[in-house]
Amino acid sequence: MSCFYREGIITTNHFYAKLWGNGFLPSEHQGVIFRSGDDPVLYLNNPAGIDAASRRRMLDHLAQLHESQYHQTQDESISSRMAQYEMAYRMQMSVPDVLDVSKEPDHIYKLYGEDARKPGTFAANCLLARKLAENDVRFIQLYHQGWDQHGNLPSEIKHMAKTTDQASAALLLDLKQRGLLEDTLVIWGGEFGRGCYSQGKLTPENYGRDHHPRCFTIWMAGAGVKRGTTYGKTDDLVTISQKIQSMYMTFKLLLCTCWVLTTSDLLINIRVEDFV
Repeated sequence: MSCFYREGIITTNHFYAKLWGNGFLPSEHQGVIFRSGDDPVLYLNNPAGIDAASRRRMLDHLAQLHESQYHQTQDESISSRMAQYEMAYRMQMSVPDVLDVSKEPDHIYKLYGEDARKPGTFAANCLLARKLAENDVRFIQLYHQGWDQHGNLPSEIKHMAKTTDQASAALLLDLKQRGLLEDTLVIWGGEFGRGCYSQGKLTPENYGRDHHPRCFTIWMAGAGVKRGTTYGKTDDLVTISQKIQSMYMTFKLLLCTCWVLTTSDLLINIRVEDFV
């Protein structure tokens, strides 16, 4: 299954729902949102009076009815619905154990930082990403908001970097020590970059930077990515000049690279909103 971890409470803004939707693919490929708190997936637990065995019998009988209807109508949505029911049942059986971090040793929490003990923090989500990767979840996405510094950049950027730096490094180290990094691609990036001009107030303690949609930085690790390689650059004004067109990384080139690296492997995408 695809899983999308997000820090804090899930928003009701429909714009964000598009980021983990299935798009043109069948609905069985839609991502599953994990919430921070005691109930990460809504409606996952069986109601009172229903145990796993009775749920399994119900699904088996329901599958027979759906299969009969599919033979009559050839409606592909029926197959997608059946697949969703089966995935929901597998999640009921596996998700509680996968998301249980109570048995993680102290040295793992020391690696990720004490924030990893607090559900919903970036560090806790990185730890859960490792657990999901261990359980063969094919696509994992972490969201971390708060990078839109149109003002108060000096103090806010330090805070945001501090909340992500240790946990991001810990995730790589943890994947590597378990033999998972060699076939897992980790992408750390955001929706756009920042311009080089000051925005708003201009004092040593308070200034900001506006969005820059064409030039920004990401890093990738694992899955055969060559270490220590930098590709793409801008000039001093954060533009793509004619002199450096040969080093221009396009989205198509990036997507093709990711496709080659992940055709049979895992992908962990860490997306920071309004990335600087």
